Amino acid sequence: MRIPRYAAALAATMLLVTACGTATPAAAPATSSAPHTGHSVGSAPPPAALRTGERFVDLALPQAYTPQAPNGGTDDYRCFLVDPGLTENTYLTGSRFLPQNAALVHHAIFYRLDPGQATEAAAVDAKTPGEGWTCFGDAGVQGQTAWVAHWAPGAGETLMPAGFGFDMPPGSKLVMQVHYNLLETGSAGQTDQSGIQLRVAGAKTPLKALSTDLFPAPIELPCASGESGPLCDRAAAIADVGSRFGVEAGQQEEHLVQGCSGGKVTAGDTQHCDQPIEQAGTIYMAAGHMHLLGRAIKIELNPGKPGARTILDLPRYNFDDQALVPLAKPIPVKAGDTVRVTCTHDAKLRKLLPQLQKLPPRYVVWGEGTSDEMCLGILVTAPA
Repeated sequence: MRIPRYAAALAATMLLVTACGTATPAAAPATSSAPHTGHSVGSAPPPAALRTGERFVDLALPQAYTPQAPNGGTDDYRCFLVDPGLTENTYLTGSRFLPQNAALVHHAIFYRLDPGQATEAAAVDAKTPGEGWTCFGDAGVQGQTAWVAHWAPGAGETLMPAGFGFDMPPGSKLVMQVHYNLLETGSAGQTDQSGIQLRVAGAKTPLKALSTDLFPAPIELPCASGESGPLCDRAAAIADVGSRFGVEAGQQEEHLVQGCSGGKVTAGDTQHCDQPIEQAGTIYMAAGHMHLLGRAIKIELNPGKPGARTILDLPRYNFDDQALVPLAKPIPVKAGDTVRVTCTHDAKLRKLLPQLQKLPPRYVVWGEGTSDEMCLGILVTAPA
């Protein structure tokens, strides 16, 4: 799951996110202490009934795509331009991603493009052979794009709370960025034709705007005891990330370390990062994202200060259960508050997971690949 470069992420104001689940807060999903496999395959449950003013828009790839990992890696980030056909001001009030080949799809993110960006994306698409274009970054177009929907294993239908939605002006299009994981034996040559079912409501229904806020932290996970090899060297591991995903991806860990600890590297299983909130709002939902070596993730508000709150606590992280969690009670935030995300990873899991067992040991840092790691807090917030 790719985030903007860290400098931009820290400078961003409180972004507001798509909500997942139902408008009525529900209990957090159960977690498992067993090592996760990396993917779950199953039929998506049917959508909830349409709410007043809503309608469905179904989108899918026009042709099947065959993922191919470039640069000697095992991951393919592919972007596809999809058109919801909006001719008037509209709100995106929910989504249900339908991974046609769930064994390959690691996650998917949907970015809203304005008409100018959509024209640019269409030009990129036209000059790239096959369906879509490679996008180890974000949407692969210039300017700010809005993250309006996403899917990761365990997520079902995304429903924004009643009265909230993403603004979708006329002519808006979407980039569907899909991360394909090709570590599985037999994945070569398989195809995918995923799609999404959107809920949209006409602008005649007054809704309050949402957007997506991302809180990353670095990963500085050394090789486990008894492991050795050239990639157990931190510099070599960072260079390897850059060779597979590009220069900016290779620089991501250094941006995170600089922003979170002033450039001080402290290797270990657990890392955290404190980031400021610059705009008042209310948090409604939260999620955490790591990869296959993730053990625990926690998101806190104003830790160590009076009135500190735990936003999300997953002491037994499960890659196959990454749905956004409705908070039992929405949490108001103000400018100057601090959000801390803390992640624990376990290098020993590498020997337990079939997808990773055949890979050489490595010092793990932030990277785009399924065999790399991430530490990312995602919040659902509405502005004050």
